[in-house]
Amino acid sequence: MVPMEKLDQISRRFEFLEAKLAAGAGHAEIASLSREYTDLKPVVAEISAYRRALDDLAQAEALLADPEMRPLAEEELPSLKARIPELEQALRLALLPKDAADARPAILEIRPGTGGDEAALFAADLLRMYQRYAESQGWRFEIIDQQDSDLGGIRDVTVHVQGAGVFAKLKYESGVHRVQRVPETESQGRVHTSAATVAVLPEAEEVDLDIPASDIRIDTMRASGAGGQHVNTTDSAVRITHLPTGIIVTSAQKSQHRNRDLAMQVLRARLYDLERARVDGARAADRKAQVGSGDRSERIRTYNFPQGRLTDHRINLTLYALPQIMAGDLGGVIDALVAQDQADKLAEMEA
Repeated sequence: MVPMEKLDQISRRFEFLEAKLAAGAGHAEIASLSREYTDLKPVVAEISAYRRALDDLAQAEALLADPEMRPLAEEELPSLKARIPELEQALRLALLPKDAADARPAILEIRPGTGGDEAALFAADLLRMYQRYAESQGWRFEIIDQQDSDLGGIRDVTVHVQGAGVFAKLKYESGVHRVQRVPETESQGRVHTSAATVAVLPEAEEVDLDIPASDIRIDTMRASGAGGQHVNTTDSAVRITHLPTGIIVTSAQKSQHRNRDLAMQVLRARLYDLERARVDGARAADRKAQVGSGDRSERIRTYNFPQGRLTDHRINLTLYALPQIMAGDLGGVIDALVAQDQADKLAEMEA
């Protein structure tokens, strides 16, 4: 178990932050202090619960010496002793290192891979799946730019997802998603395999990185596509090119001003993601073995429609609930990925 000295140190730090914020911290430090305070608050709550349970256990054991109170103490002791390991585990999880991006909104990008028209149709299915999942979580799901294929599929889509803990859950979706099914265009009923790539990037704030105006070129244009609500008939669409990296971002909403803001959000997210990858490069071998490595070239999941089966290859999870999952019921899959990631980090921390 975590040494009491460390728990005391965390509690004292939390009390210091609480007093500092109550006294009115300076503008320059209030953001960082508030973020640390918010991160520590659930940890301190688990520490308090653990200490209360230890105190209750000690008091019950002391009552064993009192003949009158002994029966009551003997009745309470089993449940108190059983509760301690549960609280210890909850405390271990609360003390796990946090990904600083977990609380952020996310940029979701979906592109068809191998498989032609069928891959584009599958990309559209994934978009609907994530939209329904976002609705079930109470998140805001805003399509920034969408390029449709001729048969109703998607050639490329970028989405801004906002809400509580968006990146913490969606980050496990980055990678290659493979589908096995009979395409609508298949006349002989043969099962085909195709794929789509999903990228989930944490939204970056302006303070996270500075993008000089000299590094970008902004063009306005008329949106183009196969048709539908995402095609714009005015010159309000915006394309931003980041000259040092060659990254190109487009947004095709009705407002040119809004398009510029959205395109800059996506550009910041991509550059921030590159920086995170660079910083994490030293731990690349370790991260590749982890559930949340985010390697978008890795095949992470197979959707087998003939058998109604979903398999997540990272954790050897198989669920025969594909229709429900495609309808947005992703909770069971994501919860399993979170649990495995936590278990891996606990093992690494306690090794």
